[in-house]
Amino acid sequence: MRITIKLYATLTDYLPGHAVGNQVSVELAEGCTVEGALAPFGLPPKLTHLVLVDGTFIPPEERNVRPLREGEVLAVWPPIAGG
Repeated sequence: MRITIKLYATLTDYLPGHAVGNQVSVELAEGCTVEGALAPFGLPPKLTHLVLVDGTFIPPEERNVRPLREGEVLAVWPPIAGG
């Protein structure tokens, strides 16, 4: 199955060279979880603060069990400070 992974802010540094902007299309095995899809990127867990699948928040305790589906968009933001 094919999904799109989007990484934001400083996480774009973890994208492969063939990425377009802040996103990359990847081929995954059926039943691959959110955590499994992100593993090849080597993102430090403390930097995967906000994780959304098609705009729905995926809490940390569900990321290793929530399977992805064909065509979904997985988006990840690091913790962001500001004020």
